[in-house]
Amino acid sequence: MMLWTAFMLGLVGSLHCAGMCGPLAMAVPVVGSGRAGIISSRLLYNLGRIATYAVLGLVAGLVGQTFALAGLQRWVSLAAGAAILGGLLFAGRFSTALPATRLVMRLKAGFGSLLHRRSYGSVFLLGTLNGLLPCGLVYVACAAALASPRWLDGGGYMIAFGLGTVPMMFAFGILGMKLQSLLRFRLQKLIPVSLAVVGVLLLLRGLALGIPYVSPADPSTGPACPMCAQQEAKADCH
Repeated sequence: MMLWTAFMLGLVGSLHCAGMCGPLAMAVPVVGSGRAGIISSRLLYNLGRIATYAVLGLVAGLVGQTFALAGLQRWVSLAAGAAILGGLLFAGRFSTALPATRLVMRLKAGFGSLLHRRSYGSVFLLGTLNGLLPCGLVYVACAAALASPRWLDGGGYMIAFGLGTVPMMFAFGILGMKLQSLLRFRLQKLIPVSLAVVGVLLLLRGLALGIPYVSPADPSTGPACPMCAQQEAKADCH
C-alpha cells in the first residue's frame, strides 16, 4: 500500500478522534513551563502514539509477509478491502459502541495516575497507551498494513498513518474545545470517503491488474496484461 494513503487516512480519520481521544489529548500534563513546555509535551505524547502504531504495523506486516511467502497475499488484500467496504455498508445495522465505550472508560480510568505525573516518561507512556485504545480507524489501518508484502512495510504504513493524525491531535492539545466544536461535526463526512478509498485500493491491489503502484501484477502468476507479456518476451530475447 502507498504511504500517502496511510497519511491521508490518518489525517482525515483523525476528525473521529474529536470525541474519543480529544479530551485525553487536552488532559496531557505539561512538563516544564511556557509555550516550549506545552509543545514538547504534546510532541512527546504523539510520539508515544506513533511508537505504538509502529509496533502494531510491524506485527501486521510480519503476518502479511507470512501470507505473501505462502502465496496468499492477494487474497489477504481482497479480504481486507472487502471487510472495510462491508463495514461501511453495514455500519448502521450493527452497534458495538456500548462495549467499546465501557472498555475505553476503564482504560481512561487507568490513566489517572499518569495524568497526575509531570515527567517526560509519563507523557510518552500516556501516548503509547492511547495507541492501544479500541479504535475502528486504527483497525482499518492495521488491516491495510496486513496487506504489506514485508514486515517493515507494515511498520512504515502505520507510522505514516500516525503522522497523519498528529496535526489534529496536536491541535486538540493546544486549542482544546474550540477546535472540537468547530471541526468534529463539519468535516466528519470525509471519514467514510477516506475509508472507501483505502478499501478500493486494497481490492485493486488484490486483483493484480498490472497497474503500477496501484495494482501491481502478481509475480507468481505472470504479467496481468498482454503488453506486459510482450515487454517481458522482448527482454528475454535480448
